[in-house]
Parts: sequence; structure tokens; C-alpha cells
Amino acid sequence: MKDLSKPTNWKPTTSLVHGGTMRSSFGETSEALYLTQGFVYDSAESAEARFKGDEEGFIYSRYANPTVHMFEQRMCLLEGAEDARATASGMAAVASAIGCQLKYGDHIVAAKALFGSCRWVVEKLMPSYGIECTLIDGKDLQAWKAAVRPSTKVFFLESPTNPTLELCDIRAIADIAHENNAKLIVDNVFATPMLQSPLELGADIVVYSATKHIDGQGRCLGGVVLSSKDWIDEHLHDYFRHTGPSLSPFNAWVLLKGLETLSLRVRQQTETATALTNLLHGRKDILRVIYPGHESHPQYDLAQKQMKGGSTLLAFEIDGGKKAAFAFENALQIIRISNNLGDAKSLVTHPSTTTHKNLSDEDRIELGISDGLIRFSVGLEDSEDLALDIEQALHASAQV
Repeated sequence: MKDLSKPTNWKPTTSLVHGGTMRSSFGETSEALYLTQGFVYDSAESAEARFKGDEEGFIYSRYANPTVHMFEQRMCLLEGAEDARATASGMAAVASAIGCQLKYGDHIVAAKALFGSCRWVVEKLMPSYGIECTLIDGKDLQAWKAAVRPSTKVFFLESPTNPTLELCDIRAIADIAHENNAKLIVDNVFATPMLQSPLELGADIVVYSATKHIDGQGRCLGGVVLSSKDWIDEHLHDYFRHTGPSLSPFNAWVLLKGLETLSLRVRQQTETATALTNLLHGRKDILRVIYPGHESHPQYDLAQKQMKGGSTLLAFEIDGGKKAAFAFENALQIIRISNNLGDAKSLVTHPSTTTHKNLSDEDRIELGISDGLIRFSVGLEDSEDLALDIEQALHASAQV
């Protein structure tokens, strides 16, 4: 195979199309799809050498697969990471990145504003193994400092957060983590690798649900963990090899196709999200609009410092609570109701009854997840069509 996986001077958009490609002797244009569980060896000696690590090559698709490897290498080029492991879902990536490096008696500090399943991992799953967790206000740098213990090994955050698009100061939090010999994991799914580079800001590990923008067309599940080669070799490699959260080759192939258009999609979706934010801002039937790229966002200056754009998502609170929010969603004609995000199709969800329903009423109130809050993932439709759809749905919600 001809290996194009390690260019030295490609721009991100070029890497998204060509990065990680390994062509077989057939010279295929599109990346090859290797639907195989295992691999054969030229000799018993070759098999022994490969298992010992003395010979390069694939052994078993639970460990590594050529198609999956191409996806991992392309993500490394995009993210600026030394190594990566692709997983079956975004939550497999999160659970693996946290669990592979912790043991009984260790301690996690995590921002309270997390996706519901992420909170379950740190708040419920890890304590069941004797790993304690402290949840703090991720915006408050003093809270990160105050939560540290001698046993603290991991900091974990999302930025922007799901669903209220709060920001965490990644560079400052990374500094606090490193001063205390802890590793910072950043879930970068809302920003995408096109709009934010956590490793450049000091994070140690980055995780994605590739199900979202990386696929971007509602086709398959996937995730990825990216970090230094030393960290992956020391912590993730054996965990990944023996617990088996691996990505299927077919899904890796689909995700490679998604990466080819990621920059175009994110650019267009961000432009539309900005336009719709401007449209909604100041309306009497909207209590608040939340978008990191708008000057009204309380952390606008931080967004300008650590992000290249305002995100493809926005959130807004409709006057009238759950009843009005449901009426709005039910009246939409183009925009669809779904708990997914990052899709080519515009999608809305009502977080308090779906993605964050398992939080207590007190926790939702603390995080700003009201009954009238709508999370809006902007797609690739014409912005004028989306604006008209929103307008008529808001009119319908005002009638209830």
C-alpha cells in the first residue's frame, strides 16, 4: 500500500480529503473498505513477530483495522494529535478516555454542565468502582482549584456545553490540571475540530462523538479519543484492546466520507446559526438567545479567544414554558424534532424532557435548562426558509 497518512504541510481542508489514505495495489480513488475480522500471516514466524510487536501489520479488527486506521490518522492530522483510537460511539470514547487511566481511590473533577450520559459516567459509574467525583461550575476557575485533592487524576469538561452553550476557559483549566499532575479531557463535539483546537489550548485528551458533525448526515454511530502517543500507549491501548469498544470498519468508512465535507458543512451551518441568532435576538416571545458568537453571550470574549466561530448550535428559551415549547416544535415544517445534532438537516430538541430528563429539577434549574429551552442544531437548508419556519412556529406557540 502507498501510505499518504503523514503529510508535513497540508492545510486542514486538504487533510480532511486525503489524510490517512492507504491505497492498495488496485489504486482505488475512494478509501478501501476492509470488512474483515482477522488477518493471515505469511508464516508462523511472521505471526509470532507481529504479536510481539516486532513486525508491523494488523492482527485483529478489534485491535486495529486498515479502514479504521485511516479514519484515526485523518482525525490526528485534523486535531494535531499524535495518536487516536476510534470507538463504536461517542459515549464509548468518553467512558474509555476516563476509565482507562483511573483506579480505585482516584478522583475526578468535572464541570456540572455535561451531556446527561457523560454525567452518569462520572457521577454514577465511576463511583461504583471506588473512583470519586466532584462536580463544579466549569466557568469558575477558583472552583476547579478548590476541588483538587491529592488523589485527583482527571479534569473533564465540555465547551461549549450541552445544551446551554456555556464556555470553559480551556487553557486556564489545563494549567490548573497540570499544576496538580492531572490530565484534562475535553469533549469538543459542539465546537467541532474546525472551530476549536483543545490540544493547542493545553488539553491532554480530546473526545468526539463522530456520530454528530463528523458523519453529519445521520447515518452511523462512532467516536474517537485523541492524545499523545505516550498517553495512548500507557493508558488506552491495553484497555481498548481487551475491552473492545472498537469502531466497525463500515462505520469508519462512512465517517471518512463525512470528513471530506466537514469544513464546508460547519462553515455554512455556523453562518446560518449566526443569522438566525440575530433574527431571534430581542424578540418579545423569546426570553433569551444563547450563542457564543453573539455579543450578548456572557462569555463572548472567551469565545473570541478560543474558538474560530460561534458553533453550529444555538439555544433559545420560549416564553410560556413546556407547553409553548412543545407547540413550537410541533408546528415546525422543515426543522425536525430529534435528540441528534450536527446533521445536514436542522434539528431541535427539548432538553428538559429528553437529553437531560434524568437530572433533578434542581440540577436543571442550576444549569439553566428551563422548560421553555429549545436546543437548535442548524443544518444546511436555506437560511431564509429556516427563518420562515421558525417565524410561523413561534406564531403557533404564542396561541397556546
